[in-house]
Amino acid sequence: MSGEQRPEAKGRGAHASPPNRFGQVHAEADLEHVEHDEEYLEDLRTLKTQYLPDDSRSIVSKNDSPDLNFNYSLNPYRGCLHGCSYCYARPTHEYLGLNAGLDFESKIFVKERAPELFRDFLARGDWNPELIAFSGITDCYQPIEREYRLTRQCLEVAAEARQPIGMVTKNALVTRDLDVLSEMARHRVITVAMSVTTLDAELARTMEPRTSTPDARLRAISELASANVPVSVLIGPVIPGLNDSEIPAILQAASEAGAKQASWTLLRLPLAVRPIFEDWLARVRPLDQERVESRIRSCREGNMSDASFGSRQRGSGQIAEQISQTFRIFAAKHGLDRGIDRLDCSGFRPPRPSSGQLRLF
Repeated sequence: MSGEQRPEAKGRGAHASPPNRFGQVHAEADLEHVEHDEEYLEDLRTLKTQYLPDDSRSIVSKNDSPDLNFNYSLNPYRGCLHGCSYCYARPTHEYLGLNAGLDFESKIFVKERAPELFRDFLARGDWNPELIAFSGITDCYQPIEREYRLTRQCLEVAAEARQPIGMVTKNALVTRDLDVLSEMARHRVITVAMSVTTLDAELARTMEPRTSTPDARLRAISELASANVPVSVLIGPVIPGLNDSEIPAILQAASEAGAKQASWTLLRLPLAVRPIFEDWLARVRPLDQERVESRIRSCREGNMSDASFGSRQRGSGQIAEQISQTFRIFAAKHGLDRGIDRLDCSGFRPPRPSSGQLRLF
């Protein structure tokens, strides 16, 4: 695999840094001359996370992907400490001059003005309310949210405006905001999807090193459901040959916890994500590597990835169809095949902008 190789970084999903596809120069680590310097190598293993200011002047992004059920999204952070080895968002760090590997999960950009920018976006006279997704790229409840509370503040703005929000997360920290979420639920302007990829705690620890454990995610589903917050489960991604056999068990566990709906997506390996995932698979699941890669290719017409709209989320071929059929059967069995009620845009009321200036009309 090309890219900078380091000693195994503790608690990280990526252990390498593929070259930035936009960069003209790439440095290769040469550790041969320090192989006996344990103090230096230990310092490399304990890679520290940096939190950097993001001075973006806008916070809501628009997409035109036919594969997504939303047009607008909000992300308070760039990069993600969760460090999922398969994360399709990793290449977005390359636009910042960084790499999709260790940089993505150790250099986190924080949009400290997110609540203010969101308030001003919703206060615009030309905003026609529709769903805005939180975590369209990186998880809005990654661990640093405990300190910055940007997601919570953005939710408070949405609650004030009765702006419909759809959230996706792998972190049980979402239950911290049950007070705001339950208020929004009363006005039918919130849905939460908990992403559960496996019930195997050890697999989750290595594949998604800094996410909540599977048990914690199921408890979060239960707490959300008990607070009458519409909650669903997302099996994303399904990795053929690795976690596809868990689909029935995940759906049963999610249903028992209180989820009302379920969805799934197939593993995507765009650009630099592929070498990072392949490196993880070779290190952590070497005995499964050949089978997993073969089954991925069978779902991608012989390739490891497919960027085509329409097929990139579900794949094609016999194995992809088997996965889809298994999901449909067990989602129906556990009552997770019914949709969540549409969110209500009719109660939207523009919030006061951050300037405090009232609108004339």
